[in-house]
Amino acid sequence: MSRSYIFSSESVGEGHPDKVCDTISDAILDACLAQDKNSRVACETFVKSNMVVVGGEITTKASFDYSEVIRDAIRGIGYINNDDIFHADHVFINNYLTRQSEDISQGVDAKKAAGKKTAEQGAGDQGLMFGYATNETRELMPAPIMFAHRLGRELTRLRKRGVVDWLRPDAKSQVSVIYQDGQPVAISNVVISTQHAEGVSHREIEKFCIENVVRKVLPKKLLTAKTEFLINPTGRFVIGGPQGDAGLTGRKIIVDTYGGMGRHGGGAFSGKDPSKVDRSAAYMGRYVAKNIVAAGLAAKCEVQFAYAIGHPRPVSIHIDTFGTHTASEAKIERAVKDTFSFKPADIVKQLNLLRPIYSKSTNYGHFGKTDADLTWENTDKAAALKKAVG
Repeated sequence: MSRSYIFSSESVGEGHPDKVCDTISDAILDACLAQDKNSRVACETFVKSNMVVVGGEITTKASFDYSEVIRDAIRGIGYINNDDIFHADHVFINNYLTRQSEDISQGVDAKKAAGKKTAEQGAGDQGLMFGYATNETRELMPAPIMFAHRLGRELTRLRKRGVVDWLRPDAKSQVSVIYQDGQPVAISNVVISTQHAEGVSHREIEKFCIENVVRKVLPKKLLTAKTEFLINPTGRFVIGGPQGDAGLTGRKIIVDTYGGMGRHGGGAFSGKDPSKVDRSAAYMGRYVAKNIVAAGLAAKCEVQFAYAIGHPRPVSIHIDTFGTHTASEAKIERAVKDTFSFKPADIVKQLNLLRPIYSKSTNYGHFGKTDADLTWENTDKAAALKKAVG
């Protein structure tokens, strides 16, 4: 029996308060890695009104002006308008960063320590991480989250190009997709909320967003006469960004991953160096799942790993293809274990993660991008997987 349902996912723009924090945290991480690839970074950011607070633990040989990095990150987002109290040149910065705990570092370091059962590099924390892929879009990502990201990315592009002078950095998007027998067949609803300057009419904002954003980036065949457009549905969005709401690093984890279509282990990404398996193993999960789908071994796939702090191997690996597999899941799992290594140190090497690449991942999802530096999006292991399955 055929089944029809609607699934919705949201995205947020670079100027959303939580994304401002993610951007700052990843900018600090990249600044550390640019000078010292062995930096240990766990940087959290909080923003509200005209204030930025950074805290966490950083052990690095890198030397730079943290305030300058923070202001440059804010400037890059576009908070340079004099009608906003959150301004790159005027924010007050409070720095509460300290060194990484020695108790944590001895578990992660590749050396012996009292009470540690191995001299190998261990996971930086316990936890579980998921990776997901599906063949419903060219990016091998769920359609709702990719469509929502496309809206936000195009809105930002137009703002930064100065196509209109009333667009401001804070924005959100949401797309509801109708599925029939597991495949997207139409878009039922599109929501865009964008911060704007005083003096522009709601009608102008609505017309601009529908004609220059929605109809430009979403598939024409999925937009129907019944598709509903909700543009700035409150009627006004002048007060936004950290002036309108507080922001915190790691509070948009579903936006960062699969829009709710795939599960999430709970750990956030931004501001964390790759010794933290919250980030690196989630990237590895995406890499494995995407290669499985790219190899034609499944139409969709979810991979789960779990780790113990200080331990060099995952305590479990699980693969679910939701009944779409073309070879048995047992064979796929064996092929995965033969093709990839899931030790934290090996993940870092396989994905070449000790580089200042993380600011490229921060906005519009950590997955589904084509930038060559984001190695977890490569499908270079698809042929090896297919061969290993036999």
